[in-house]
Amino acid sequence: MSSEISIGRLAELTGLSVHTLRFYEREGLLLNPVRRGAGGRRIYSEADAHWLTTCIILRASGMPLPAIREYTDLVRSGTGNEAERLTIMLEHRERVLRQMSDLNRCLDLITYKVGVYEDIISESTVADCSPQA
Repeated sequence: MSSEISIGRLAELTGLSVHTLRFYEREGLLLNPVRRGAGGRRIYSEADAHWLTTCIILRASGMPLPAIREYTDLVRSGTGNEAERLTIMLEHRERVLRQMSDLNRCLDLITYKVGVYEDIISESTVADCSPQA
């Protein structure tokens, strides 16, 4: 990555749309104000790309935007608020663990149903192959 990244290139690097990048900027989810180049075009840095990757992972894990914004504000503020950051992460980890538990229950049911249908199909295939009297 070069030290100056266009919004289009950042979209490619992060997998976010240009629209979403602008939304994240408006929502205060970037650590630093976005610089502007010639003609007012946004210029991002490698640090912006790395931070957005963190935001993408937090968002994909179900962290609400207000919590990401709060976390971003704390990080932006610098040292001295690590306990608050830890609280946010601990609370989110608990939500993710609950989601994983719920999904495991769903997977167990789906796996059971797959087995039931595989058995039914296997039995009907065997019955279809039996010699006719």
